[in-house]
Amino acid sequence: MSIFGLPKWIEPHLYTGKKFADLTAAELTDIKSRISNFRHEQPDVSVVIPAWNEANNIFRTLSAISANQTKYKVEIVVINNNSTDNTQQVLDEIGVRSYLESQQGTPHARQLGLEKARGKYHLCADSDTFYPPKWIDTMVAPMVDSKDIVGVYGRYSFIPPEGQGRFGLWIYEMITGVLVQIRKRKREFMNTLGFNMGFITEVGLTTGGFKVTGVRMFDNAAGSDYFVEEAEDGRMAVNLKKKGNLKLILSKNARAYTSPRRLMYDGGIWAAFKNRFKSHGSGLGEYVTGKSKT
Repeated sequence: MSIFGLPKWIEPHLYTGKKFADLTAAELTDIKSRISNFRHEQPDVSVVIPAWNEANNIFRTLSAISANQTKYKVEIVVINNNSTDNTQQVLDEIGVRSYLESQQGTPHARQLGLEKARGKYHLCADSDTFYPPKWIDTMVAPMVDSKDIVGVYGRYSFIPPEGQGRFGLWIYEMITGVLVQIRKRKREFMNTLGFNMGFITEVGLTTGGFKVTGVRMFDNAAGSDYFVEEAEDGRMAVNLKKKGNLKLILSKNARAYTSPRRLMYDGGIWAAFKNRFKSHGSGLGEYVTGKSKT
């Protein structure tokens, strides 16, 4: 995690200033060639990505994931969550395996991905996020090495908007990192995020999956009429812990770099910081003791 810039491995996948239609023939051929190596019929690992109107983002994510150096047989699966733009055309052109989920909401998309995944290990990614070259193997390793580990999760950093620096984002990331450690003992399910987590597929399927009582939209902006407190990633974490333990992976090889647009939905970095500080500040006792105030 850097205060000033992004790791060098991201640069080839940024395609700065380009939409999908702007890719050169050579760039498109390169992505398609790499994706072809992640279409195994009997995979060890499934990387599953929900997408809603991500035509001009998801090719960057696919470029980063398909640049992974892995010893496993991997399939990449995209769940098109009823997109109204040309997301499906992009997926078809690139040649990635995909399914349509017409019920709107990330829990529905992730649940369909879980049901369609064929790998023993299931990694969750997002369509506006970049993953380092050893991400797949780093995330899978704890589950391979220990029977007690049924799920894993990594940390994240934000990619600053064009023309802006990372200092404010770095502060935000540092503070959330402290909260992650505080919550780890009694409220670990709150640490798991759907864009950088993984689990044993069978355990995820048999303990309840991503099913929740309320369905959140893709931005799930705090204060909006459609904000949902219960998240499908946290629900999955609770379900997984019925069968074993979760593992926080702090290696830089498991750190995803994601768009700051979720913070923008909250009104910007400092508004998001204020909202989360207020929320987490009131919940610190619960994080430490494990006892809910209600």
